[in-house]
Amino acid sequence: MTADRPSLAAPAVDLPMAVPAAGLPARVRIHEVGARDGLQNEQATVPTEVKAEFVRRLAGAGLTTIEATSFVHPKWVPQLADAERLYPLVAGLPVDLPVLVPNERGLERALALGARRIAVFASATESFARANLNRTVDEALAMFEPVVARAKEADVHVRGYLSMCFGDPWEGPVPVARVVRVCRALAGMGCDELSLGDTIGVATPGHVTALLDALTAEGIGVEVLGVHFHDTYGQALANTLAALQRGVTTVDASAGGLGGCPYAKSATGNLATEDLVWMLRGLGIDTGVDLGRLVATSVWMARWLGRPSPSRTVRALASAVSPRTDPADAADPADAADLTDAAGPGGTATPAAPVSHKEQ
Repeated sequence: MTADRPSLAAPAVDLPMAVPAAGLPARVRIHEVGARDGLQNEQATVPTEVKAEFVRRLAGAGLTTIEATSFVHPKWVPQLADAERLYPLVAGLPVDLPVLVPNERGLERALALGARRIAVFASATESFARANLNRTVDEALAMFEPVVARAKEADVHVRGYLSMCFGDPWEGPVPVARVVRVCRALAGMGCDELSLGDTIGVATPGHVTALLDALTAEGIGVEVLGVHFHDTYGQALANTLAALQRGVTTVDASAGGLGGCPYAKSATGNLATEDLVWMLRGLGIDTGVDLGRLVATSVWMARWLGRPSPSRTVRALASAVSPRTDPADAADPADAADLTDAAGPGGTATPAAPVSHKEQ
């Protein structure tokens, strides 16, 4: 008679073993983008209450910065047309809830709902600036100046996203000096934080190190930098480790590896938050995240979307967690009916007509 063997899909609670490495930070803040960047490219409209429950569960898993939505015109990103309905449902959570704004009108909408953290999004390349913002790089920066100025007057924290920092699908390699120039412009107008985006996932560790060193040499320290890697070529974790070795302590990630960019077709999924947390746990780096609850959240969302999560860690641990798919488990009992009506566990959300806005 053979002894029972542990399931390879459900490792013991004390795994991975923490083996700290020299020169790495003690703690990393994860900037969770699953609810915004992760869902924005979904074709079927995800119901507002499902999005709100997603944010609640992410907060319950210990994430302290959760990008909630975007105040762009619904014509451009129909999935996020419900920003005015969604934000009040999650505004009371004890976490930071940054929102994306494209211009002054978007900022007005965000401030009217009490948003205290906003983000603007620039490009390091002319081609993507045209595709994403219908402007040149410099025209986009000029558009953001009054947005950032007004946000700072209101004592609102401003994050500056910079896309295509490592490569562009139309232009190819992006010179480090070009990225540094746009970062200096964003920092100069008052952005509190900059996120360096590898939008199409072509970065490699040496490139990451070179860019961070160049920014540091220009007086833009790692304390104001975050990194945002896509895993198109399987390099996201390696690139993250390179950034940590240079002192970066803010890493963007998306629960379950959700995400993509509607204006860059080669931009596949974001770095999965679970994969990031697994690596950081193994390095003895604190994140404050309960990995089991996070995996359960991604399993739950995957069932709503009707497809499995691409995260390797989610797939490895899924059998060991309960996704709490019963609508009665919603954070607010009053929400249960809304979750039931939106879609059944394991099904896809019902498409809904986007909200119309005459302006941004």
